[in-house]
Amino acid sequence: MAPARSRLLLVVAVVGMLVLTGCLGTLTSAANDGEYERTTVTVVDEGGTELGTADVRVADTYAKRYTGLSDTESLGPNEGMLFVHDSEGEYAYVMRDMDFPIDIVFIAANGTVTRIHNAELPPEGTSESDLQRYRGTGRYVLEVPYQWTNRTGVSVGDTVEIAGDY
Repeated sequence: MAPARSRLLLVVAVVGMLVLTGCLGTLTSAANDGEYERTTVTVVDEGGTELGTADVRVADTYAKRYTGLSDTESLGPNEGMLFVHDSEGEYAYVMRDMDFPIDIVFIAANGTVTRIHNAELPPEGTSESDLQRYRGTGRYVLEVPYQWTNRTGVSVGDTVEIAGDY
């Protein structure tokens, strides 16, 4: 009888730990999502006409920039992520662990769009070292739903206005 009771206690303890781990994982995931500030970006053409607006999460640390949209299942039609670098430079972005294609928009420190990529998903099984590098110059990178720039008419030379102090 004692060995059966010991096994039962062990099973209860293991199940309890699994439940606790699941709860902590959910709380950690929620906390990580809550760590992202949000802002609005608006793109205007050379004449000042508004072309498009997106509600974005701000990735302003190395860890957030590295993860990017990898943990995101989808984006709404006017949602995205704004990557903020400490300084203007040349950067390369990849489609690591992505579930959907995106547009990648490089933006200079003064808000000018410098490069746009319509990034498709890599073929399944592509190793990280073989991922296509989407390169551009800027201080900011805006990732929005695939073809968002085509739908809104955003092009190189337009200006991105970022709400807040970024």
